[in-house]
Parts: sequence; structure tokens; C-alpha cells
Amino acid sequence: MGKKVVVVDYGLGNLYSVQRAIEHCGVEKVCVSSSVDDIASADSLILPGVGAFEDGMRGLNQIGLIEPIIQHALDHKPLLGICLGMQLLATASEEFGYHSGLDLIKGNVVPIPTECENGMQRRVPFIGWSVLNKTAQAREPDCILSDVDAEMAVYLVHSYHFIADQADNLLATYNYQGAQITAAIKSDKIYGFQFHPEKSGEVGLGLLSSFLQI
Repeated sequence: MGKKVVVVDYGLGNLYSVQRAIEHCGVEKVCVSSSVDDIASADSLILPGVGAFEDGMRGLNQIGLIEPIIQHALDHKPLLGICLGMQLLATASEEFGYHSGLDLIKGNVVPIPTECENGMQRRVPFIGWSVLNKTAQAREPDCILSDVDAEMAVYLVHSYHFIADQADNLLATYNYQGAQITAAIKSDKIYGFQFHPEKSGEVGLGLLSSFLQI
């Protein structure tokens, strides 16, 4: 696979585990970079991230990467946000205040609800494996989640999740003690995975491979 894939380095995230997973998928040229020029010339962008939303946006802003990432998406080139990277695609987040995001997929990042309907408390952050409940959009043949079946689980670690304004941007949720928590979103060639594909075994590698073929 000869395309240029850039993993965005803005100071947060498991960059090299993502890089190794992409290389495992057969990509010859994987660049981990904070360079505006690298991002502008990328065929596909991966925006990983672990940590707080405000820190993520500050990191992107300080090194001048917000506009190049937005332009990449406006040019209809593939972009994948992973974990915090997915949340940064949102209009805004309620994590530790109200903070504006990249606004590439309309919606807000909100806390995972801690109270169950029976009055019991959900443990937050959610840490562990869960199967994906796909929406109708995820079953379309051109969607990279189309081959994921009901027995396939992915690995997640998070306290907040993405609520998309438009239902057709939602690709998958997972069930956390009765609550449907957002696991994957999409708009045009922009995808977001709340889960870590690089830590989700063959399922995650398969999804990365499908994204890289867009």
C-alpha cells in the first residue's frame, strides 16, 4: 500500500502502538508527525489521543494543526479519530467545562451516565472489552464496520462519549449496564472510533485495514 499515512503527534496518545498496527496492515509509509507540511500532504490521517479534551485541542492549536486537519477533511480525504481523537472531531465537549472542538461532525462530548435506571452506579471510566451494536448505516456495504459481527469485541477506556446531532452519523454503540454508549461515528470519509483498534486484536486490525483502503 503506497499511500502516505500520517499519525498526528500533538503530545497525547499511544502514537507508536498505532504506527505499528498500521504497518501490520501493510502500509509502507507511516509517518508520525506534528508537521503542517506532512499533514497537508497526507493521503490518510490518523488522529489518536488519550487524555482530556481541552488538553488535546490546546496541543493541536499550539503547533498549528487545527486548520490543516480541517482542510484535510474538507478535501474529502480519509481521517480516523481514535479515542480522544474521535472526541476532538465534535463541535464541543463538556469535559471540565465547555470547550470547542474541530466541529467536523456535529455533536457534543458528554459524560457517560453514572446512574443506572435501577439506581445502581456505573463505574467510570469504563475499562474493558465490549461487542458493538451496529446501526443500519454500519451495515451498508461501503462502511468499514460492515463485516463486524455480533461476536466481535473491541477494547475501550473512557469516561466521556460522543453524542452526534444527526442519527445517521452514528455507526455503533455498546451496552454498558443498560446505557447505549457511542463507540463509532462517521461523516463522509471521516470516521471516529471510541475504542482502540490497535489494542483490539484481529478485529481492530481488520477495521484499520478497511479504513486504510478508503
